[in-house]
Amino acid sequence: MNGYVFALVIVGLGVGFGAAFLLNWLMERRKTEAARTEAERILEESRNRADALLKEASLEAKDRLLVMKNEFDAETKETRAELKKLERRLMQKEENIDRKQETCDQKEKELQQIEKEIESRHETIAQKEQQCDSMIEEQRLQLERISALTAEQAKELLLRAMENEARYEGAKLIKRIESEAKEEADKKAKKILATAIQRYAADYVAERTVTVVQLPSDEMKGRIIGREGRNIRALEAATGIDLIIDDTPEAVILSGFNPVRREVARQSLMKLIADGRIHPARIEDVVKKVTVEIDASIKEAGEQAAFDLGVHGIHPELIKYLGQLKYRTSYSQNVLQHSIEVGFLCGIMAAELGLKEKLARRMGLLHDIGKGIDHEVEGPHALIGSRLAKKFGETPQIVNAIAAHHEDVPPATVYDILVQAADGLSGARPGARKELLENYVKRLEELEGIATGFRGVDCAYAIQAGRELRVIVESGKINDEDAILMSRDIVKKIEEVLTFPGQIKVTVIRETRAVEYANK
Repeated sequence: MNGYVFALVIVGLGVGFGAAFLLNWLMERRKTEAARTEAERILEESRNRADALLKEASLEAKDRLLVMKNEFDAETKETRAELKKLERRLMQKEENIDRKQETCDQKEKELQQIEKEIESRHETIAQKEQQCDSMIEEQRLQLERISALTAEQAKELLLRAMENEARYEGAKLIKRIESEAKEEADKKAKKILATAIQRYAADYVAERTVTVVQLPSDEMKGRIIGREGRNIRALEAATGIDLIIDDTPEAVILSGFNPVRREVARQSLMKLIADGRIHPARIEDVVKKVTVEIDASIKEAGEQAAFDLGVHGIHPELIKYLGQLKYRTSYSQNVLQHSIEVGFLCGIMAAELGLKEKLARRMGLLHDIGKGIDHEVEGPHALIGSRLAKKFGETPQIVNAIAAHHEDVPPATVYDILVQAADGLSGARPGARKELLENYVKRLEELEGIATGFRGVDCAYAIQAGRELRVIVESGKINDEDAILMSRDIVKKIEEVLTFPGQIKVTVIRETRAVEYANK
């Protein structure tokens, strides 16, 4: 029973499984068919869409191809047109080249013809040159016979004529160059000098050194002389200065070449007069004290001058010689004050020219240092001063500037010229210097005499206190170019013969006058 039931169960399960399998198969088949149908539909749609896309792509490709073809055709037309233009231009150039070639060939033929003509002319010219040479030789011989001059003598005459002509042309050129250079140089020099004068303000007239001692009364002369002349001898022995006691009322004259000793004697005598005790012992004591005071004042004056100009490092001995210039005068101008002025003016002009201002001031301050001992040493004060400066360690540049400020040696640098200009400027300003009337008149006469000694000079006048010389020449004997050369020759002669402070301007005047009278 159980087996039967089991078999039925088995059979039932088998039937169930078979029915399920069959049902599953039928369902799968339906799905498969539905999927196939869907796939075919999708495929059909894809084909339709593909056909449509192909048609659109084909149409688009045809459109683009048409457009590209049109563009290509247009470019081709332009290219063909340009090629045609180039072809026409090349044809024209070829025609031009052909024409030029023909022209060149024609010119070449003409040049060949010209060369032949030139060769024939050369031959003709050579023959004519030979003929000319022979004729020139014949004429030269005839000229020598007629003029009684050899070829060398004629050549010398010709060279002399050419030399005169060259001098004439050279004088004209010198005149033009000098006028241009003077015009430009005068403007710049006047500007620099005016600037220097404006920027430096000094005393108009320097203090004079007095060598006459005023006495309170004539009775004092006897006391100064002393018993049997003891006092005056003691004073002269102590100071080295001669005392001149004459009929001049209430005055004693001190005579001596050394200005420092003369100042010592002056101050000593004034102190003795003020004190009233005058005897040899007192005289020696007072002279010693005054000498010490004068030495101190000399050193102080030199140091003050260097300080005022900002010049440092000067040797103490040079400071001493510089201070001694306080008691030295030149044409009544105080030499120390003059040296300070020159130093300032040199510095100002150097600054205007862009040079070393302190170096220029040092040169100007020391330029007259030789005047401190020129009464003791032989030679010009410029050379004496240069030797002093070299001895006490000044630079070669400063030594040369001192030696060259009066042309004792030639100037070597622009600083030397500045020292010369400043020296002349300080001495030439109104009121700076005075000189004796006799010397003044003698110098003017010598100046005019130098000018009148030249050929063709009618008259000469020294004006501006001898600072300018006007020379009037005869217009029939001297031309304009000779007048230029004459002015230079007169200047050279003045520099060689005369000794003068500052500079002298020489003006040669040539004038032609045409005068007629109208009468009725």
